[in-house]
Amino acid sequence: MGFELTPETLAFIMFGSTLLLLLLGYPVALTLGGTSLLFAFIGEYFGLFHTAILGVYPLRIFGVMRNEPLVAVPLFIFMGVMLEHSNLAGRLLETMGRLFGRARGGLGISVIIVGTLLAASTGIAGATVVTMGLISLPVMLRSNYDPRLASGLICATGTLGQIIPPSIVLVLLADILQGANEQASELKGELVPEPVTAIDLFAGALLPGLLLVGLYIGWQILLAFTRPKSCPALILGDDVEDPGVIEALKVVFPPLLLIFLVLGSILTGIATPTESAAVGAIGASLLAFQAGELRFKIIEKVGQETVKISCMVFVILIGASMFSLVFRGFGGDTVVEEFLANLPGGPIAAMIFVMAVMFFLGFFLDFIEIIFVIVPIVGPILIALGYDPLWLGVMIGINLQTSFLTPPFGFALFYLRGVAPAGMKTSDIYAGVMPFIVIQIISLAIIWIFPEIVVWLPNFMFD
Repeated sequence: MGFELTPETLAFIMFGSTLLLLLLGYPVALTLGGTSLLFAFIGEYFGLFHTAILGVYPLRIFGVMRNEPLVAVPLFIFMGVMLEHSNLAGRLLETMGRLFGRARGGLGISVIIVGTLLAASTGIAGATVVTMGLISLPVMLRSNYDPRLASGLICATGTLGQIIPPSIVLVLLADILQGANEQASELKGELVPEPVTAIDLFAGALLPGLLLVGLYIGWQILLAFTRPKSCPALILGDDVEDPGVIEALKVVFPPLLLIFLVLGSILTGIATPTESAAVGAIGASLLAFQAGELRFKIIEKVGQETVKISCMVFVILIGASMFSLVFRGFGGDTVVEEFLANLPGGPIAAMIFVMAVMFFLGFFLDFIEIIFVIVPIVGPILIALGYDPLWLGVMIGINLQTSFLTPPFGFALFYLRGVAPAGMKTSDIYAGVMPFIVIQIISLAIIWIFPEIVVWLPNFMFD
């Protein structure tokens, strides 16, 4: 029996070719769009694809341009990059270090708290990892912390910006899941699906994010008792005083106020994510001004980085839109739907399979690639199988956060390697994140068993 080229076969050849080219390091947006166009014309040549489908593509681009929630993305990016240059992390870590440092594991707990505040203030994982690596890693190594523990703490807490709102990942996921929810409604024969918004995801991700923080702190406390040499107490001179309540509040209050203004205004319905992102951008600029860091060169640099990162996100979105259009034109989504629906074990097996595939792809691909390529394919099917899109979005968000930590291509590992001292071994960085990957898998299991952790706050606030 000879090989028969079908539209579905060509769809998965296109999918595999795209992954291979991404692994080889070709630009993401150009790879997604270029591979899709190439296979569309190959399909047209063999009579397996109608290029007239591509006529829908301009409407998709126009839809992206008119999508108001996506305006929040560059504003949140500006807010994060500005805070990166405001010396906020340095002042927080210095104060928290004096507050907790005299206890075993206290410096590690300080790093977790500072990383959490930065995550809730910036929403950009890369900026947090770099900032914390530059400021806290040398201090931890000088204090005889285990290099593996130090690097693991910084990488793990630096990626909390992926799941703790306000998060760019959640904004992008909300947009993708809204489309997936509409497609799932068509599959189920429903006319008006419940909307999935960034506000819903922000509320749903808050408690799971804090759960992760609690697990990280719990791990650090456990190590302080079981392996005290890995996280010794700081030796502070007699002339170094513990910060008083007033001094601690002066340092912690500005980022807390910013978090309250941005996140509080979103969750209470006072402002949309886009409006709150604009408030956050102004607030971050004021914090930089207060710290004496708001100079013209800083503003120029922040503006350039914001444009660069924003362009990367939206160009990838445009390329991924072409990819999903051609993939569906070949009927690949139907094959995936039938495969997941017919797995032994039903919806549970389908969910486990999808989460495992995303976890595996996280070893090689960036979270943006997974959001724009994988989620539009599997999202409608999982929602049609009965999974709450809000709960599904949070599960995917935590899984994508793990992709920042997984060797060999976890971005947090590269960020920290780039700013770590020359004597720091790459193997120590890789080994250091392993316990935190396990912790995040445990958190996924907890949220699966207790979905109320995700849905309680949105139901309480909005219903």
